[in-house]
Parts: sequence; structure tokens; C-alpha cells
Amino acid sequence: MKIILDTMGSDKGYGEIVKGAIDGVNELGVNIVLVGMEDLLKKELSKYNYPRDFIEILNAEEYISNEDEPVLAIRRKKNSSMVLGLEALAKGEGDGFVSTGNTGALLAGGLFIVKRIKGVERAALATVYPTRKGFSFMLDIGANVDSKPEYLLQFATMGSIYSEQVLGVKSPTIGLANIGVEEGKGNALVREAYKLLLDSNLNFIGNVEVRDIPEGIADVIVCDGFMGNTILKLTEGMAITMFSALKDEFTSSFKSKLGALMLKSQLKSFKDNLDYREYGGAPLLGLKKPVVKAHGSSDAFAIKNAIRQVKTFSDNNIIEIIEKNIKF
Repeated sequence: MKIILDTMGSDKGYGEIVKGAIDGVNELGVNIVLVGMEDLLKKELSKYNYPRDFIEILNAEEYISNEDEPVLAIRRKKNSSMVLGLEALAKGEGDGFVSTGNTGALLAGGLFIVKRIKGVERAALATVYPTRKGFSFMLDIGANVDSKPEYLLQFATMGSIYSEQVLGVKSPTIGLANIGVEEGKGNALVREAYKLLLDSNLNFIGNVEVRDIPEGIADVIVCDGFMGNTILKLTEGMAITMFSALKDEFTSSFKSKLGALMLKSQLKSFKDNLDYREYGGAPLLGLKKPVVKAHGSSDAFAIKNAIRQVKTFSDNNIIEIIEKNIKF
């Protein structure tokens, strides 16, 4: 298996991405194509021992920054690492693609270059959402700010397939994010989506209030991109605030420091469960090839897990299963 890795656009620079790629080769046995400035990548690779035949370089002289307008960047920066990597994927020169770069540009590039699966109205960006029971799989988290009820039905179908085949959840339950659990709650979009989901063959359990999502009330949470991104950003902000407040409390006195020391292993376990690095990245579902958006601050550990995620995505033939199950 060959996975294409965009080395430009990361908050941490290409060093962590190269190290993650090498870890992926050594631990997962995959081949890697590093897309970026060849001279810099060769210099970085020379620091490590790894099987040389497993890593190749695709030279790119441009990169798409977070300040670039996504669609214009994809159209104009033809020699950027993201565009060249996606083109290589579309040509069959790799089995999957990982990037830490501009999310909007990756979405645009995925649609314009890799293209959607036949019958898929909109591709959806998804993520693993840590919960009290383990995790839920949430989509869409930002690819489609405006959606139609039919899109949400397709998101639910793709999310159910991914949850079962990649995350190992048997007969995953589907919940529709809403402001209340009653059938008539919400705006026109969710009310119509509710009807479609109720009539589907999915394991739909009904509306889910946002406050109940962290409890793990459903295996797959379906929503439009505006709501999904809002839920995700609010959760990230609350987690940062909570850990900052705990740190202040645990360092406020000798007694609290002693208590923190006694709870160290439990606190680490809790923090690890919320750590995005454990989950690799956010898959863009609905495209003809596996594409994963890794966090801009991903270190080598997160990059390796993103590579693992693409490998699992491809090994389980998710694209083919979606093609067979999508309704249009």
C-alpha cells in the first residue's frame, strides 16, 4: 500500500511529518510518497535509518497557506504540494492522501481533483468525538455549511459504514443532532431529515440533544456542517478551559499538588481519551479515494496514526461499500 503525504502547511514544519512517515513505514509496513521541497526532505530523511525503498519524494515548489482562498489556491497553485499530491492520488499513484494543510483547500481539491463517488451529493468531513462511553463518529463537521435533508441521509449512510468497517462498531446507532429529542423539534432541515432517516434501513434512534453527545448516546452523530463545526469548536474550547482550570487548582497549594500526584495516572488516561493525536485525522467521506485531514498541529505520533487511519480506510474497501449502499 502506498500513502501520499503532504509535507507542507503544517504548524510544526515538515520535520514531524517526516518522522511520522518513517514511523508509519517501520510500524505499519506501508510505502510513503512525501510531497514537498525535495532538497529539504532529503536532508531530513538522512537523519534516520529506514528501508529506503519504502519512501519516495514528489517535488513541490509551492504550498497552500491557511491565508489562501481555498478554491483560488487549488486552481492557481498547480505546483503546490496539496495539488500535486491529490493529482497523484487521482491518477492511481497512491492509495490514500493525508494533509495537515488548509482545510478549505483540501475540501476543494478533493472535490475538483479526486471527485465524488457517483451518487454522493456532497462529501462530508467527519471526526471521532471522544465521549464518556468511548467515542462517537460525527459528520459533517464543516464541509457543508448549508445542507439538504437528502445530504444528511447520505452522511448517515457513510458514517454508519465507516463506523462499522473502520472503527469496529457493530450495527452503529445513528443520532440526529437537534435542539430536542421530540420528532417535531428543530428547523425544516432536521425535521425533513428525521423522516428520511426514520424510513431508512439504518439503525436510527432519533434526535439527540447536543448536551447528550458527550455521554456517547449514539455511535454516529449526523448534522450539517455549521452545527457540526460549532459543536466541535465549542468542545475544544471547553476542554482547553477545563484542563487549564484544573492545572491552576492542582498547583495552587502543596495539598493540591499532592492530590494531583495521587491522581496522575487517572488524569493522564482522561487526557489521552480527549487527545486528537490518538485518532489520526478527519476523513473526507464521499470521495473516490481515501483523503484524511490531519490536525495542523499534528506531531509525528498523530501523523503515524493518520497513516494508520488511511490504511484501515483502504484495507476495508470503504469506497466500494459506500458505492453499493448510497441511494440516488
